[in-house]
Order: sequence, then C-alpha cells, then structure tokens
Amino acid sequence: KQNSYHEYREWANVTNDFIVSFVKFVHSSHSWLKEKLMTLTMGDTAPDFELPSDTGKQIKLSDYRGKRVVLYFYPQDDTPGWVKQACGFRDAYPQIEEKNAVVLGVSPDGIESHQKFKTKYNLPFTLLIDDDHKIADVYGVWGEKSFMGKKYMGVNRSHFIINENGMLIDVQYGIKPEASVQQALEKI
Repeated sequence: KQNSYHEYREWANVTNDFIVSFVKFVHSSHSWLKEKLMTLTMGDTAPDFELPSDTGKQIKLSDYRGKRVVLYFYPQDDTPGWVKQACGFRDAYPQIEEKNAVVLGVSPDGIESHQKFKTKYNLPFTLLIDDDHKIADVYGVWGEKSFMGKKYMGVNRSHFIINENGMLIDVQYGIKPEASVQQALEKI
C-alpha cells in the first residue's frame, strides 16, 4: 500500500505540474491560443482595440461609446464580396446614421489600398488596417479558408453590432455580403 501511495503522489505531482505548465503556456507568450478558444456571443463586451485608419489616424473602438457600431471584417479590398458589402453599407449609411450608428470596416489591407477603394466607391465610413490580424484573432474571424482546394489563413467575413455601452447585440460569423447589410440594419 505504501508503494501505491507514493506512486499516486508522484502521478498527482506530474499531472499538477503539467496543468500548471499548460495554463502558464496559454496565459503567457501564447495568449492568442486563449483568444482562439473563445467565441464572442451576444451580451459580451466588445473587445476594445486601437487600429490605424484609412486616413492614418489611430482609431479606438471605445472612442465610439454613446453610438452604435457596425464592425465588419472582410478579407480584402475590391473583391466582389467586399464591393457588395461596402457599397451596401454606403447606400444604407443615411439610415445607419439616423439610428445613431457608424460603420467600421476592418481588413488586413494597408492604407493605400483602403484609400484607393474608399475613393473609388465613395465610401462615407472608416476602413481600419489590421495587417497583423491581431484584432481579427481577438474577434475570432481569422482562420483557415479554402479556395479551389488550396487551404490558407485569412479573414472570415463577419460582422458585430455593438451598442452604445460597448456590448455585442449581434454576432454574425461567416455572413454573406448581401445578408450582412440587411441584418445590420435590422439589429441597429
């Protein structure tokens, strides 16, 4: 019996050390893993962030407290889906403003790309640059995609509606461009 007690204690210590090490691993240099394990849902507080905009100005989500925010993530400027979604928000922008709301589009594209396409399509809202996809990671929209049998990492088109107090009131992962605009209008 004494042997099995010592064996059990040794097993418990090894197991405990493993758990402690794993928790430290998740919470330390690999905090992205912790973020990947969580999905945002309605009622959660929208994670705050600061990103450069299409004008070069730093924009913080918390700067928009007191307004509703349509935060949408898209893979790339000037692709067919992006054009449908962006122009849909552009066309609905007067209705969006009437509801005390703003639109923020987020993609990994740089300032020059954002400026070019914002001008080309006369977009009245801000485009944000998430070139290292850290915010896409936090919001759970960066992941594996597939095109013509080839797998790669990228932004999965999604939108989040945030109320005046910073709470998520609509969360849509993988939404179609046409549905995104209509659903956002209904939720704000």
